[in-house]
Amino acid sequence: MKNIVVGVDFSENSENALRHAVAIGLKTKAKIHIVWVKTPTAATKLDVTDEDAMMAKAHVKLDELVDLARAEAPNNKLQGVILEGKAHIKLTQYATNLPDSLLVVGSHGASGFEEMFVGSNTMKVVGISKVPVLIIGSHVNVNRDLTKVVAPVDTSFETLQKIKTAADFCRFFSAKLSLLGLCDPRYPEEKHIVSVQLNHAAGMCDIANVRYDVTTLDVAGTPATAVVDWAKAADANLIVIMREVEDDSTAFWMASTTRQLLNTAPMPLLIVPNTMHSPIA
Repeated sequence: MKNIVVGVDFSENSENALRHAVAIGLKTKAKIHIVWVKTPTAATKLDVTDEDAMMAKAHVKLDELVDLARAEAPNNKLQGVILEGKAHIKLTQYATNLPDSLLVVGSHGASGFEEMFVGSNTMKVVGISKVPVLIIGSHVNVNRDLTKVVAPVDTSFETLQKIKTAADFCRFFSAKLSLLGLCDPRYPEEKHIVSVQLNHAAGMCDIANVRYDVTTLDVAGTPATAVVDWAKAADANLIVIMREVEDDSTAFWMASTTRQLLNTAPMPLLIVPNTMHSPIA
């Protein structure tokens, strides 16, 4: 990982996300880009009435965040960036143009998202991003060590794309990767397919030289609920999933499992784009 892009709106939630990004940067030696996007509602959010005052206040606040990050990561390269436009478009474009990058955004608990990441905007960031996106809840303690990462594995071919990213995080933090095979008990033949997938995933972990364990789970309800419940019981620090999309023309509308996990997971969620996805058409 060479670049970490953090979207900030000067709220406590985005500062929390920045601290997590710095923690990752310390492990990876990545350059940290702290990005604020000037949106049509930015003046109101900064409690000013004119554009000059807004930009002056934004520069001051951005410099404060850069200084905060520099104090915690003095050996990392740091850059404060101001962009203008739609937040989800500008953030994802910026991150895409950087090699080997991660996009980090803060969230407001499990029921909503702060400022420029409110509701559908967070979905849009994830839905169009071509790089992995790390969602950090405001309740997540940055001082808690990353010790266990959960990667759900299903019957889809694309599910294994996430394993390299998950293994990278485990290697950075000396964490253990839990490969969680998801099976629908109504279809017994799925267990064999999931078993094959888990074997492939385990082989990838061996190559990456990370610790891992393997569990198969019968899912009676929704996959999102099953994954969250299992992760809670295992005291996991991070869930890594693939981004599901219905087709390229509706990239803003992610599949239900991704949406449910975004809204319910109490721990950070790392969403990896599906680079092999193509619409039926």
